[in-house]
Amino acid sequence: MGAARADPAFDQFLQSLWPAAQQQGVSRSTFDAAIKGLEPDYSLQDLQIPGRPEKPEAGQAEFVLTPSQYLKESTFDRLAKYGQQLATQHKDTLARIEKEFGVSGNVVLAIFGRETDYGRYKLPYDAIRVLATQAYVGKRKDLFRGEFIAALKMLQDGVPRVQMRSSWGGAMGMTQFLPSEFYKYAVDFDGDGKIDIWNSIPDALAAAAGQLRAKGWQKGMPWAIEVKVPGAVDCTAAEPAHVMPIGEWLKHGYVPAYGAKVPANVQAAEASLLLPEGTYGPAFLTPKNYYVIKDYNFSDLYVLFVGHLADRIGGGRPFQTPWSKSEQLRTADVEAMQKKLTALGFYKDKIDGKAGMLTRSALGAYQKARGLKVDCWPTNDVLGSMK
Repeated sequence: MGAARADPAFDQFLQSLWPAAQQQGVSRSTFDAAIKGLEPDYSLQDLQIPGRPEKPEAGQAEFVLTPSQYLKESTFDRLAKYGQQLATQHKDTLARIEKEFGVSGNVVLAIFGRETDYGRYKLPYDAIRVLATQAYVGKRKDLFRGEFIAALKMLQDGVPRVQMRSSWGGAMGMTQFLPSEFYKYAVDFDGDGKIDIWNSIPDALAAAAGQLRAKGWQKGMPWAIEVKVPGAVDCTAAEPAHVMPIGEWLKHGYVPAYGAKVPANVQAAEASLLLPEGTYGPAFLTPKNYYVIKDYNFSDLYVLFVGHLADRIGGGRPFQTPWSKSEQLRTADVEAMQKKLTALGFYKDKIDGKAGMLTRSALGAYQKARGLKVDCWPTNDVLGSMK
């Protein structure tokens, strides 16, 4: 008899997943080898462990850093230079991706740069352990149970366990795919007979392009257009439901950065207004492709990073309007603000502690109603006025 498992409840949970794994074609030997000696990793983010107080989360950088911290010019300069080298080195692959998927090669390169520093960042976790832990005590158990089963299928299909390194959320490979996404979008793009998002740049970039296409990427359209706003801009209008053709925004006094010319076909596309720092910092008109990238990672800062890096790889210039040095409220404070705005009837979306578009717009409506300065930006002063 071997030593008793440190967490028999976890072992029991894993065994309960065998029927679902078997249904997906996983053999008993693959299943047993995957879970042998497996223990949960309680250091991961996004867990709810019974009997333990919820720990303060470090959080994703996209949701805890200010725009000026996350969108640093020095970072763009470094990543754009290396991205340009890769664009030259993989010119033929990127041309094929644009032809077959309709997605700009610079955009998938930018995702590659953001996700894993062009493959130079080594992912720290064992994906099987991460996914098992998240399925057991994570905040999104149902999602991760399915991902854990899909990861077992990857093992069954011959992906080496040693290769399956991941983020704390279980995403793998150079462009960060959950197992279910691997099966939806990964392709053998370099023609070597195997799908390899870990070591093959063509395979990894094509997988990212496939996912963007599936989410509705519009060929030949921009991800966003930086603009100077008119002096009397109403920041409460900066939310996804308020859309107009880009040409109409321009007629209302929104001026493209650096005096850029906007082609007629782009002017005809509908877009919403994005004010990532309320009335501070840059402003953007955001057509469909903005939200397609956001579906890849649900964060405005992530989309701004990827989109701007893609522009810079293509020779574009820095943001014309600088980011301000705005403070960033803690997640708990943003949650408190969302709850108060909900109670007052200004906010109708989820309470998640993230100061996204709808939260900023609702905050602006509250500021209007209370006769406060309307800047659509959450600060301790505004939170204090709600108490």
